[in-house]
Amino acid sequence: MIIPIRCFSCGKVIADKWEPFAKRVSQGEHPKDVLDDLGLTRYCCRRMLLSHVELIDDILKFYGEKESLEVERRS
Repeated sequence: MIIPIRCFSCGKVIADKWEPFAKRVSQGEHPKDVLDDLGLTRYCCRRMLLSHVELIDDILKFYGEKESLEVERRS
């Protein structure tokens, strides 16, 4: 869904690091090097970014379909 604001384990703020991480990894940089540069040294914080799956765009597609179905029902 959406990247959590804080790490679930230690509470460090990680949401501000998601955009640079995703951008640099998509450009071909190794995730380990990017996480090191961003200052994420704890394995709990690193796993938050490494294991995150961006699903919000997929979910929003269904939300639009839901609204169109509700409009059809009202008519």
